[in-house]
Amino acid sequence: MYDRLLVPTDGSDGTEAVVQQAITIATRCGATIDALAVVDETFPAAAEYDVVVEGLEAEAETALGAVTDACERAGVDAEPHLRRGVPHEEIVAAADAYGSDLIVMGTHGRTGFDRVRHLGSVTERVVRQSPVPVLSTPLSTPDEARG
Repeated sequence: MYDRLLVPTDGSDGTEAVVQQAITIATRCGATIDALAVVDETFPAAAEYDVVVEGLEAEAETALGAVTDACERAGVDAEPHLRRGVPHEEIVAAADAYGSDLIVMGTHGRTGFDRVRHLGSVTERVVRQSPVPVLSTPLSTPDEARG
């Protein structure tokens, strides 16, 4: 059913649940996971731009390492990818470039006013623009799990 899964990550708390969902699907389908981190270049230019970008790239590499390590422990093939640009645009472009059959990504699951305030989130934009199905998995943190 699926041969290549795209798993965008920024290393947020709760990402482990998304990665485990992707690993479960990949295991059942014999699929490869393309782990993707996007260095967001939409922030305003600053005097220390290079320092900021280097920090973001280091965070992205750490996030990618967490995904590929989890895949390795589960026996799933994974390839890390680092891109720069507008996150939702790069995710959609990556799905096309890597031949993805499914995008598995996290969502905060906001409702009500909080959802309206965050309308246009990366996940929501990807869902609207993706050429392939998107599975949005709730991000859960220990605080959210307790209620």
